Amino acid sequence: MAATPDVEKASPMSRRPSRLDDVSVSGGEDAVPPAEEEFQPPDGGLVAWSQVVAGIFINMMAWGYPSTFGVYQLYYRDTLKLPEAQISWIGSLQVFLAFAMCTFSGRLADAGYVKSTIIVGSFLVVFGTFMTSLCTEYWQIFLAQGLCTGLGLGIIFMPPLSVINSYFVTKRSSALAISATGTGLGSVIFPATIQYLIPQIGFPWAVRCAAFVALFVATVSVLMLRPQLRPRRSGPLIEWDAFREGPYLLYILGAFLFFWALYFGFFYINAYARNVIHFSTTDSVQLLLITNGMSVPSRPVAGYLADRYFGPINLYAFHTLVLGCLIFAWTGVTTRTGMYVFAVFFGLAVGAAQGLFAGSLASLTKDPRKMGTRFGMVCTIVAFASLAGPPTAGAIIDKSGGRYLWAQVWAGLVIVLASVTFVVARCAVTGFKLWVKI
Repeated sequence: MAATPDVEKASPMSRRPSRLDDVSVSGGEDAVPPAEEEFQPPDGGLVAWSQVVAGIFINMMAWGYPSTFGVYQLYYRDTLKLPEAQISWIGSLQVFLAFAMCTFSGRLADAGYVKSTIIVGSFLVVFGTFMTSLCTEYWQIFLAQGLCTGLGLGIIFMPPLSVINSYFVTKRSSALAISATGTGLGSVIFPATIQYLIPQIGFPWAVRCAAFVALFVATVSVLMLRPQLRPRRSGPLIEWDAFREGPYLLYILGAFLFFWALYFGFFYINAYARNVIHFSTTDSVQLLLITNGMSVPSRPVAGYLADRYFGPINLYAFHTLVLGCLIFAWTGVTTRTGMYVFAVFFGLAVGAAQGLFAGSLASLTKDPRKMGTRFGMVCTIVAFASLAGPPTAGAIIDKSGGRYLWAQVWAGLVIVLASVTFVVARCAVTGFKLWVKI
């Protein structure tokens, strides 16, 4: 359970486990290092911020890639002539696995297998992307892009987050939010690569170029990462005691609701623009690029405000509420100008909310060596929400005769409920106080 700022100064977060190289091999995982060798996180410096850069590269691939499925959604619909909901299952499976594998990859990160985990996951991402370029049938794409690539994305996500968390205390939310800017960067680079290379070299080679970008990003991140905490090789895969903590359970519920509706916007903003506002295919993809690009500057700003003034959970709940209201506002967009304006503000709100996702949980995790395990547990649970979200929206659209109104209402309502749940989680820690930084 997170504490108020006055209590946090005396919490275990201020005293970190020793570095791996400070522990003798014979002592093993259970050996307790002397008090004088306890490591104090630098909370800054070249090495610490280089880990944030490595996290940016990993997030470019881990979440930038699945956020581009709106481009694939349009291409597959035009070439395979399948219903929206059926195509959405490919992207949903990819996002589901990207979350679901986090329990395993998070525990591997806590155990010290950071670089090897990233190497295995990166191989699956690159291999799955290359195989996607060869696919011609729905089931082939489902296995290559949905299953193989999704597994790889889930394996690579957690290790850098766990490393970054161990290097910072007072600047943790800022560091994690800055590393999350990689999601926005990747969400611009990958769809642009696919969309603008297809007319030049065709879909197969455009996808292969995206695979080469992923390979470069993974290589750089592996070379830069420097884990510092002593591995926690003993301990369960799932920390069941965490489920006895009310704030943690409420956080999970809020995250479940949030991610249930989140990818509706990413998957359908360009389809809405083309089918309702009558954008061209190229212009509709530009909306997706604008949305993803605008999420980049809002993430570090949100992290800084969370560290300095408001606290991550408070700000996370606020930006989630703003996002839900924006989706309700989307129902009134009927012009090209309105779509561009909506894309800008939707991107800002999504970036701010997603950038605080990890920092909010970090404030509820006292032992940094358990961050990978606890966050992985949350991600595995919300994986089911991400799996069901886009197909749910697609089914609503199909049942409504191609109209998007009720899908928009559903998504807005669910995200507003997520915001309310985060507020209740915060009150479970601090009580019903109006102004408490947490």
